[in-house]
Amino acid sequence: MNPITLDVCADFRTGLHPREKIQTALMKLAAEEALRLLVPFEPVPLLHWATGRGFAYQTKQNTEGGWEVLFTREQKIQPSRSVTTAIDVQNSPRSPATEILELDARGLEPPQPLIRILEAITRLPESASLEARTDRRPIHLYSSLQERGFIGESEEQPDGSFITHIQHA
Repeated sequence: MNPITLDVCADFRTGLHPREKIQTALMKLAAEEALRLLVPFEPVPLLHWATGRGFAYQTKQNTEGGWEVLFTREQKIQPSRSVTTAIDVQNSPRSPATEILELDARGLEPPQPLIRILEAITRLPESASLEARTDRRPIHLYSSLQERGFIGESEEQPDGSFITHIQHA
């Protein structure tokens, strides 16, 4: 099977969100076709969306740090890793992290800080937390964290930047 390739990395670099473009391409797939999606980060919410509509997928990270996702309507491909589901973060107990990792995303144009943070949490050990420093309050980050099973709280710093403390819920 020769997959149809859709590379949306440039869309994200220019600040566009290609959700509609990706969803349209997926819905046009025939049963015997596959879509090879190239993205700058693992698109976990898209994976949930696609699974709910009868698509199977396989993900892998490439050597440049981007991601490749192969979608098919056939159930022959199984997810290559488990995907966390959204949980009620307000009622979840918090445990102190034993290791704190830092990410400085200042000076980057949106959506790059969001992309970098979401990439970092895919590799965040269960016992660790992430402190992400950004130029702006990352308001679009919170729902993405919750969808992935994380808790995030931001605090403004004296220099006007923000530190967002992120940990597994």
